[in-house]
Amino acid sequence: MKHISIIGAGTMGNGIAHTFAQFDYKVSLIDVTKDNLDKGIATITRNLDRMVSKEKISEDDKKRTLANITTFTSIADGAKNADLVVEAATENEKIKLDIFRELDKVCPSEAILSSNTSSIPITKIAAVTNRPKQVIGMHFMNPVPIMKLVEIIRGYNTSDEVTKTVVDLSKNLGKVPTEVNDYPGFVANRILMPMINEAVETLYNNVAGVQEIDTVMKLGMAHPMGPLQLADFIGLDVCLSILEVMYDGFKNPKYAPCPLLVNMVRAGKLGVKSGEGFYDYSENKKAEKVSSQFAS
Repeated sequence: MKHISIIGAGTMGNGIAHTFAQFDYKVSLIDVTKDNLDKGIATITRNLDRMVSKEKISEDDKKRTLANITTFTSIADGAKNADLVVEAATENEKIKLDIFRELDKVCPSEAILSSNTSSIPITKIAAVTNRPKQVIGMHFMNPVPIMKLVEIIRGYNTSDEVTKTVVDLSKNLGKVPTEVNDYPGFVANRILMPMINEAVETLYNNVAGVQEIDTVMKLGMAHPMGPLQLADFIGLDVCLSILEVMYDGFKNPKYAPCPLLVNMVRAGKLGVKSGEGFYDYSENKKAEKVSSQFAS
């Protein structure tokens, strides 16, 4: 395991690329446009600069990490020599399945194909390839360079050998791999997303305001971040997508997204990435920003 290809240079993809490169793996970072790749590299550089300023790494470590990353706008070029691929594209089933069909064609026959999906079943992803035994889930947590957990999700056909390889690789990155079974939402999001959704329902039903809900969970339950602020950080569109996958997978009404969440996503209020969600980030302030128009 020397050559790692990462699909997607967004929040998760650049964090995964940063982590592998910092541990001296040769990383191919792939995205559809050069602009996306430039933004991803800029984010990695800023995060490395922050680590240098905190004396967690040296300037030479930073330079070596960046030198380990090569960017590509073509999956065929960026994944042709991969030992492992980590797909971290947007949480959209069709996009992911199309990517895995292409990866199956262009990657070496022995390559392991993994997905950072938050909720889409690995068995479903593996089924579009001719190597289902070599398809597995590697669900990293955000921010990737800091968070220790990696959910390792075995598909129905994932082999023991591939699972062990990915578990050992995760440990080499200083992570704590935790193996879970392949059901919608896995463990992290099966528990987290209903909590976030219930917080949105609590707001929707006018039980309390945004800051009050988050304060109760932070001070009363010792959560480092309130559920509504966390939803903004994750992206409200991502939260909605995960809930929809779980609702579709389990047909259980407890996973049905709150109408307020649906309306906010429709209105383009996606959280930090759009500058506004449950909080207003346009002027680096955390003022409550949800109005009754989204609840109707």
